[in-house]
Amino acid sequence: MNQQQNPQQPQPGWGGPQQQGYGAPPFQPQPPKKSKAGKIVGFGCLGVVALFVLIGIAAAAGGGNGDSTDTGAKDKAVAAGRTPKTDKAETTPAPKPKPKPKTQAKPKTQAEQFKACVAKSGTATEKKAVQHVTKVTGADKRNDILDSAEVYTDFTGGFMSDNQGEAKLIASAFTSCYESKNGLVSVYGQDGDLIANANY
Repeated sequence: MNQQQNPQQPQPGWGGPQQQGYGAPPFQPQPPKKSKAGKIVGFGCLGVVALFVLIGIAAAAGGGNGDSTDTGAKDKAVAAGRTPKTDKAETTPAPKPKPKPKTQAKPKTQAEQFKACVAKSGTATEKKAVQHVTKVTGADKRNDILDSAEVYTDFTGGFMSDNQGEAKLIASAFTSCYESKNGLVSVYGQDGDLIANANY
């Protein structure tokens, strides 16, 4: 019996002799798939940040409820100048202002306003400490988001100075006169060094 034997042809990519130009190209493994977890986490965080930005913009545009009543124990010397908005004010026309005399008083500086507030409602030690105040900035601009006021004095030195106790009294007096949901008052010496600060 004659059996015909078929010569075995080597499979491509298995190490046997290969013919150029015939058959399929040699086997190459596919590159590993890239993980999409990084993209998911990145876009998720971006979405959260965008949400906070939108909430912040909406809160800033809303401007709060306009209610200036305070249930705290702080002094009302500065807050008394603010008037809450009501529906009646919008429906009734405002009375015409009376003409002021030509000898108008010069508007008080922020330092003078602060000293007057402390003179009206401060303690004896606060009144004595406030005599060293030379300048106040940022007290008139409040938005309850990040209010920052600076009180400049004629003290010398920084945190460890001899005047640090009086500077703390000035900061305390400021918190009694001004209100903010998120305010920081800083008391500086004449050389520009920070001596004390407090939240107001």
